[in-house]
Amino acid sequence: MNDINTAFLQTHAMPDVQSSHDERALPIEQVGIRGLRHPLMIRTKAGTFPAVGNFEMDVALPANVKGTHMSRFVALLQKQTEAIDSEVVVKMVREMLPLLNATEGRIQFSYTHFVKKAAPVSSVESLMDYEVTWIAKGKLLATGNVDVELNLRALVPVMSLCPCSKEISEYGAHNQRSHVTMSVALDSQTKMTVEDLVQAAESQASSELWGMLKRPDEKWVTERAYDNPKFVEDLVRDVAGQLKKDERILSLVVEAENFESIHNHSAYAKISLSK
Repeated sequence: MNDINTAFLQTHAMPDVQSSHDERALPIEQVGIRGLRHPLMIRTKAGTFPAVGNFEMDVALPANVKGTHMSRFVALLQKQTEAIDSEVVVKMVREMLPLLNATEGRIQFSYTHFVKKAAPVSSVESLMDYEVTWIAKGKLLATGNVDVELNLRALVPVMSLCPCSKEISEYGAHNQRSHVTMSVALDSQTKMTVEDLVQAAESQASSELWGMLKRPDEKWVTERAYDNPKFVEDLVRDVAGQLKKDERILSLVVEAENFESIHNHSAYAKISLSK
């Protein structure tokens, strides 16, 4: 008998302590792993690219069960071969519940999403980075199906120019880099890409950003922002209004933070909407 078969038999002969009975009568809402980094392939509108995800994975534990099988979370990731998109995230949480003998569970992971963008005048291409988080919560129904709540969150850096500064100044206006953070709830059957969410924020800012610009591009961006001034209030309202029109989105939270160039503090606004 080879070493692999011997190890297999020894493992299966050992007592399964995690599945033993617990007398304390206290259910646990979430138990699992956190801070697990794992390589991924991310599917985008332009193709796929490699990334590293930072994972949280957990399940609800009944009061009468001592523990969950932590290694099975990792095993689920190890067997993942498909490039990640909204459909695959839903599929993963549906696979996780029976694997962990659970009726409820959650998969959350964050990574850096890259989009290749062409500059507005020179068309020189460069990569722009966005911080993205997927959250999928699964619940086993009486029918045996798993209902999934799917959330997508993206942080999009943009440029904002102050309308007040433009109005009161004889020339020029102060501007700053801003962060727009959008968190949207989606139906589990919905197909939505990170690029869809990014476009909603960039289209409503004073100007979007690029990884690399030439002088003609810099001129275009400067003038674009000057012609399109936005308070933080304008920014958060305009982005929320754009997302509200998207029928794929069930509810949304939009936050905007301007890193002020004339103050040592930020301006901030937040809108939450349910449809």
